[in-house]
Amino acid sequence: MSSLGRRGIHFFHKRNAANVPADLLEKGQSRVIDASLTLIRERAKLKGELVRALGGSVALTSLLGVPLGHNSSFLQGPAFAPPRIREAIWCGSTNSATEEGQIQILTSHINLSSEHFRCKVVERIKRPTGATDVGDVPVQEIRDCGVDDDRLMNVISDSVKLVMEEAPLRPLVLGGDHSISYPVVRAVSEKLRGPVDILHLDAHLDIYHSFEGNKYSHASSFARIMEGGYARRLLQVGLRSITTEGREQGKRFGVEQFEMRTFSRDREFLENLKLGEGVKGVYISIDVDSLDPAFAPGVSHIEPGGLSFRDVLNILHNLQGNVVAADVVEFNPQRDTVDGMTAMVAAKLVRELTAKISKL
Repeated sequence: MSSLGRRGIHFFHKRNAANVPADLLEKGQSRVIDASLTLIRERAKLKGELVRALGGSVALTSLLGVPLGHNSSFLQGPAFAPPRIREAIWCGSTNSATEEGQIQILTSHINLSSEHFRCKVVERIKRPTGATDVGDVPVQEIRDCGVDDDRLMNVISDSVKLVMEEAPLRPLVLGGDHSISYPVVRAVSEKLRGPVDILHLDAHLDIYHSFEGNKYSHASSFARIMEGGYARRLLQVGLRSITTEGREQGKRFGVEQFEMRTFSRDREFLENLKLGEGVKGVYISIDVDSLDPAFAPGVSHIEPGGLSFRDVLNILHNLQGNVVAADVVEFNPQRDTVDGMTAMVAAKLVRELTAKISKL
């Protein structure tokens, strides 16, 4: 919580906040939530109109930040990740091309009157795809008003739905800890009116029933997803920190779990996945700690023996399926290297996912 938020709550405690009428507090919280959703709605509407004016896109990625870290069982640094990822995306040390030869055009930065832009598209970009950005859900501002996690999760879900209402936009969510995957997947499934298949890359199962008594813990997000019927098939890849409860929960929900100790045996299957048949599409959730810390040290839970960055790209590039949404979570800038190595890794994951989601 911000220092200002803490001071505000301490002030109310000193003033005997129990005497504040409940309806007064409720109305105030509702105003803040409505204002937050209005900002997301109008940003999404503007970006959707711009994309439709440009034409040619069947699906186009829209970034949505969810800077939430309080459901982490250890460090809360992932709350600071979305702006660091955006900075890395636009870092001058790299370009916007993906490994499959696509160029990512962020519509927020397009000058439609620029003849240079038109010539660049016609002459140099053979397979242009795009991304837009609707900003962040103001998580901390909402929490500072005393909003509980039940309502906060609804705000996140509603924000995702607002993005999806502006066709052809599809959400790519920047976390944040892994608890955000639950409200995001829920929103995607409800909006599409049916379950999705999920490809989940992670060192951990995140399927505890209620980790440390918190049903919204980042270690319980996929239990909530499976209980809600929002996913038909869940594949978890990169696992190397597994408990008995995690295995039992996996069996309960019929989860396909692929551990790093058998990755060499499973590689051919995982690099030729075909998902999404008979459901509404494919959702990809990438926890940055699925990568070995040699490639991504900036995470809260460092687990040696993970996937290489090339392993992850091979899985993504070869995946067959209609990717309808995705998230990149658990990057912790407070543990990153001085030169922002993990931020650059997260940014490249975002670019490659954008290419996977966006369609001409």
